Amino acid sequence: MCGIVGYTGTEEATPFLLEGLATLEYRGYDSAGVEVLGTDGALHGVKCAGRVATLVERCEQANLVGTCGIAHTRWATHGAPSDRNAHPHRSCKGDIALVHNGIIENFRELREELTANGHELASDTDSEVIVHLIEESMEGPAAGDLLEATRIAVSRLEGSWAVAVVSARQPGVMVCARRNSPLVLTSTEDGAYCASDITAIIGKSRHITQLQDGQLARLTPDGTIQVIDAEGREVAEPTTIDVNWSASEAKRGGYPDFMSKEVAEQPEAIERLLANRLGESGIVLDELNMTDDEIAAIDRIYVIACGTSYHVGLIAKDIIEGWAKIPVSVEIASEFSYANVLATENTLCVVITQSGETADTLASARRMKAMGCRVFSICNVIGCTAAREADGTIYVQAGPEICVASTKAYTSQMTAAFLFALYLAHHTGRMTLGEVRAKYEALCEVPDAVREVLDRSWQDRDAARLFEGWNSSLFLGRGINSTTAMEGALKLKELSYLHAEAYAAGEMKHGSISLVEDGYPIVAVVPDDSTRAKMLSNIQEVKARGAAVVAVATDGDEDVAAQCDKVLWVPRMTEEAMVAIPAVVHLQLLARFVSVDRDRDVDKPRNLAKSVTVE
Repeated sequence: MCGIVGYTGTEEATPFLLEGLATLEYRGYDSAGVEVLGTDGALHGVKCAGRVATLVERCEQANLVGTCGIAHTRWATHGAPSDRNAHPHRSCKGDIALVHNGIIENFRELREELTANGHELASDTDSEVIVHLIEESMEGPAAGDLLEATRIAVSRLEGSWAVAVVSARQPGVMVCARRNSPLVLTSTEDGAYCASDITAIIGKSRHITQLQDGQLARLTPDGTIQVIDAEGREVAEPTTIDVNWSASEAKRGGYPDFMSKEVAEQPEAIERLLANRLGESGIVLDELNMTDDEIAAIDRIYVIACGTSYHVGLIAKDIIEGWAKIPVSVEIASEFSYANVLATENTLCVVITQSGETADTLASARRMKAMGCRVFSICNVIGCTAAREADGTIYVQAGPEICVASTKAYTSQMTAAFLFALYLAHHTGRMTLGEVRAKYEALCEVPDAVREVLDRSWQDRDAARLFEGWNSSLFLGRGINSTTAMEGALKLKELSYLHAEAYAAGEMKHGSISLVEDGYPIVAVVPDDSTRAKMLSNIQEVKARGAAVVAVATDGDEDVAAQCDKVLWVPRMTEEAMVAIPAVVHLQLLARFVSVDRDRDVDKPRNLAKSVTVE
């Protein structure tokens, strides 16, 4: 959560800082601020509650001039969204400024100590204690060295942090530190840059330095990046990656919003992931890094995820148990700390995370690794923490996803789950090579099926009208389709703020049918599969009580069309389970149209942030 950008170099800092904040606003948009070291040797800043656009207006009036600065866009945790709680935070003397992502768990004790030492804290945030700790160290053991003062300060923190600090006492120097919260760096001949997400700096360079947990860095105007560890020792070879996508991929490119763009990019994203995945010996999944004997010994799989990724996990359970016959438990990461885990050295843990930085998911993976389990990750961001700490990783290659509500990462993760299930099924002897080839070929039908759904977006536009005037809705499905219903309901809630509840259709009679009245909107996921007959009965039950039903159905199903008010048609596919991908694209489109009708910001829903890096 939250976004950090920083720059020190030879160019004016403010234009880059504001552009970087606009790029990262999907990570938090409660408040924002900028701090620049001016030509007069003093810090000058502007911060405010609200969106980055408001900050831009205030910065134009303030005329911030300087070549070294930091900026932040916030998703509130401690302290309400307000001017006083916006970052950056300053020291008592006003000559040190800091921005922070994460949560400081021991901030109350530190705040009491600092107050007793005479510090005056100006905000309600946990973040502000860090800049005052740095101030104490600058005047004490660090003897004016900003890097050493920051190292001493963060050594006293408990929790998670990514910080960037500048000081009038060391003009041009920017110091960064991280623990359990992402921070990336890069340099050019114009200077050095930092950000909490690659998207903010990819336009400067594709060669990225990644700070590891416990590391700090000193950035200087000539582009030098010096990395040290938590004990102050210089890191000779910092972790670097070369990013394989461009800045243009993180821009809207003529679409009305990022969600539209990312929904439209799904066929190509899936094709990239599927390319060259079938070899002479079956599915090519070298990323798993397991021998045939180790795969054959797997006694159980734990799939751990949050939100949309959790829904991928539920689908992964269906197909792994169906194809590979391995028991799978799907766990919500935020609840996993309290779960009784039945694991052995032959248990495999699979973590699914779009950003690879989700705090609860990382904590769960570390717990499983400490128990001796092998950990495998499915994620979208190259070099993320989940990938670095896992024994193997499938990168889904969806490219940057800016809209807070996930679309292309979700369908790419599902595709990865299908590949993973096929790989396991073959290597455990549950599926022949011929069967694997047939299912892989069926999976290759998915991109074109998604294209057909995109061409039929007018159906979703038309169906969205049934939700006008309603504040609640039901999504129904059976089997794997109940998970598709869950994802559709989540998308509608996230984007439109209309309450949507997903139910396994057979459970509807055990309570939720009491909600149904004339015109009440219900979405039924009813493709032509083994659950269709039962679903038709459920549709009849709600229609008899006056519901307005939107069905997701297979092309040409006249029985469904006769019973429902609107139909979102999906192409007939070879493999029943794979309909989940084109079906959910219809529900993504439906959620967007309902939200636009309600004048919602589909890219930045209220109270949400893209990457949840706090527990």
